Amino acid sequence: MSFTYKYPRPAITADCVVITREAEPKVLLIQRGDEPFKGCWAFPGGFMNMDETTEQCAIRELEEETGLVVSTLQQIGAYSKVDRDPRGRTVTVAYLVRIDAPLAVMGQDDADKAEWFPLSALPPLAFDHEDIMRDAVKVGSIN
Repeated sequence: MSFTYKYPRPAITADCVVITREAEPKVLLIQRGDEPFKGCWAFPGGFMNMDETTEQCAIRELEEETGLVVSTLQQIGAYSKVDRDPRGRTVTVAYLVRIDAPLAVMGQDDADKAEWFPLSALPPLAFDHEDIMRDAVKVGSIN
């Protein structure tokens, strides 16, 4: 059954912020393989499928882009700035995952690379991921 809506609908994405519990915490980032922001660093994430929740989307995208498999996450928040994604109106729900130490990861799918970065030395981030990172540190009570 198809529908016609009077109002346009935004796309929904989910992002996964994975931070270690080390004395000097590290965060997992992917280098984007596609536009927009090709070559820039970002959190693993992507568009939600019609048959999944945002939580399931975040877990799936994390595995697809880095090979890292997790089962529990904590919601950081929803991000809906009108211009946050140059492809069109997109709302993302960001999630935090805490792990003890960096695990082996590899850029896969549409991620050219996956690497761990110290929180004290992050590269410039794509989209509004600097805002998400700031909130993740607050939500996770990370120093």
